[in-house]
Amino acid sequence: MTRFLPGVIAMAIVVVASNILVQYHLGAWVTWGAISYPFAFLVTDVMNRVYGPAAARRVVLVGFVIGVICSLIAAGLDKTTLRIAIASGAAFLLAQLLDITVFNAMRNRGGWWTAPALSSFVGSALDTALFFSIAFAAQLSFIHPAEDVSWANEMIPLLGTGPVAPVWASLAVADWIMKLLLALLSLVPFRLIVHSILRRQPSF
Repeated sequence: MTRFLPGVIAMAIVVVASNILVQYHLGAWVTWGAISYPFAFLVTDVMNRVYGPAAARRVVLVGFVIGVICSLIAAGLDKTTLRIAIASGAAFLLAQLLDITVFNAMRNRGGWWTAPALSSFVGSALDTALFFSIAFAAQLSFIHPAEDVSWANEMIPLLGTGPVAPVWASLAVADWIMKLLLALLSLVPFRLIVHSILRRQPSF
């Protein structure tokens, strides 16, 4: 387990930082958390490539537990709501597990970048869809009927210029675009980190 410790620490840092940074806006549609959170996929993919899917799942579960703890603390400080906490936990866990599955299936196919790129794209799509729909869609208000999400369901042009859609759809699209961009940028550190670890641990 000690060899997985760097991955556990890295995931913990990403999750804690994202829970803090999500409170600060970066432009009209995204928060600073949208910059830090996608690095969770980088951590998962590095662990998967170097140590295998079982190790990656352990790191993801640690991240999930830390995320739940952060949500409980934030709820106690009135910084989040039950729906957002449920959405955050479900999206993180399911998206990361899907990322691991896709990465493992593509491990020996295509170039070195194929598995991390495809798994991050697919995982990011599920993460975004689950989080924003669970947290804000009017159709899922039964999750916490007392919570007012009417602001998120106001109909406006998508991202201010596209077809009319709920506000939460614009937030989701902007978030996913940010995740895709960072997934591409993360390919460079993925390559460097994996190469560095494998060079020091040739048995893997």
